[in-house]
Amino acid sequence: MQAIEAALPATDGVACFNRMYLEVTVDVEQRIAAGFFADAAFMAHFDVVFANQYFAAVDASSGPLDQVPVAWQPLIERRAHPGIFDIQYALAGMNAHINHDLPITVVRTCTDLATSPFEPSCHADYQKVDALLDAAEQSVRQSFESGEVRAADHRTEVVLDLIGDWSITSARDAAWDTALALWQCRDIATVEDLMMGAIGRTVAAAARCLLVAV
Repeated sequence: MQAIEAALPATDGVACFNRMYLEVTVDVEQRIAAGFFADAAFMAHFDVVFANQYFAAVDASSGPLDQVPVAWQPLIERRAHPGIFDIQYALAGMNAHINHDLPITVVRTCTDLATSPFEPSCHADYQKVDALLDAAEQSVRQSFESGEVRAADHRTEVVLDLIGDWSITSARDAAWDTALALWQCRDIATVEDLMMGAIGRTVAAAARCLLVAV
């Protein structure tokens, strides 16, 4: 994440999301070391699996757009589009990473560590991350709403309308339900593929709504 931050201009759409994700990741790592989570080994592995999906999307963005995961394509395609504010990029990245990547991460981590999302500690730690992400989202919103950009012109009111209904808590609740569904059908390849295809397209549609230029 630090390498991505150093390589991209601050106004790049991916950089806008990356700044927030880096901050959250540092926070999670510190809390793992401090014993904040019930299962530190699970969360350490989870953190790596989760981040690797984002890195894969960024790596793919150097090639044709159709090689990028569908959920990430709107952000990659519009990362330098005029009229899109930093907060729109940040939330569009959260939308892709949470609604698409997160359920996959839950299933892969549980598989790798021979556990299950139905283990109480798994869901408990998942909910602890909710609080960290919610704080990060609120920080991003507050910096936008109280910053100089808000006073710049009336377009900020349009942006607030666009992003007002997107909720990280609702997104993570939905992602957990999706993870449980994927876990139940993980040995049925056709069903799993159909589910992930539908999720990718739905997440991409939401991202396009978040990334309307104003």
